[in-house]
Amino acid sequence: MKAPPIEPLPVKRAHELKIRAQQQRWLIESLWTSEAVGVLGGQPKCCKTFLALDIAVAVASGAPCLGQFSVHNPGPVLMFPAEDAFEDVRCRLEGICAAANKRLEHTPIHLITVPRLYLDQERQRGQLAATVQSLHPRLLILDPFIRLHAVDENHACEIAPILSFLRDLQRRFHMAVLLIHHTRKAASKDRPGQALRGSSDLHGWGDSNLYLHRSGNELQLSVEHRAAASHNGLSLQLHQNGSAVALRLCDQTPPPPSSPSQSQSPHQRVLHALSQASDPLPMSELRSLCSMRTSTLCSLLRNLTQQNRVRRSKHGLYSLPKAAATSVSLSLPL
Repeated sequence: MKAPPIEPLPVKRAHELKIRAQQQRWLIESLWTSEAVGVLGGQPKCCKTFLALDIAVAVASGAPCLGQFSVHNPGPVLMFPAEDAFEDVRCRLEGICAAANKRLEHTPIHLITVPRLYLDQERQRGQLAATVQSLHPRLLILDPFIRLHAVDENHACEIAPILSFLRDLQRRFHMAVLLIHHTRKAASKDRPGQALRGSSDLHGWGDSNLYLHRSGNELQLSVEHRAAASHNGLSLQLHQNGSAVALRLCDQTPPPPSSPSQSQSPHQRVLHALSQASDPLPMSELRSLCSMRTSTLCSLLRNLTQQNRVRRSKHGLYSLPKAAATSVSLSLPL
């Protein structure tokens, strides 16, 4: 019997791809990009679960995360807390809700109540997918990764199917996935992502990653994104007001905004967007970041390039000259 002909893969021209509006880039401003998968990592007793619960309350209620970071598109949250008693989880959530002036009964946070969930088993992967399909959560939180499987974390070939399954869930149901994981002992000299226990695939898998580190009584949060500016050294502490206990930024100062202020001049908006980018940007992304028409942006980029204030690569990507990047980021108002 003759084999059927092989069909080519579907393709699109790059300029035909959809452009994501700036306000749709974030689930939580500066902390977690929209529909991102990623890891919340840290050593034991670093308040990882407390931060995850704060994120859950923020996404489910629309309250600012950590009292500072806006949630643009709130919605239901689905969570599997494998290590904490449900009574303790409820108590913590009620305290975080009280600190945010929200009521837990009005906050759509759903907890998976099975004693075990092994994502290396096909049946339980199917059960999780069915649960996600029924609830359509905006965010799925799994805490912690070590309780989700019985494979060797150090072998990429064993954890890759689990990470691929979670990525597939994210794409099928257009939600974010936050995976809580531990860092290795005595890994303080490593980059935060490289300190995660097990295969380096866990670090590379994340679109947005958060890392908690405790030094004495100080708790430090580092934020890492695949396609946005990262932030290091945000100091956190637990604040208690009666029964309300929640994490807050020590200085109450959020990191630099992800997009330039509309009060800046068009030239400043372009330069600011480029100064915040970790990689050269295509015109389509610059147009979204700066919220301006293509014709206006083309004219600005042409003038800035002629003045050697912006560099254009042969592939049509824009960046700041290295010598100018630092001065621009310091001189522009944030």
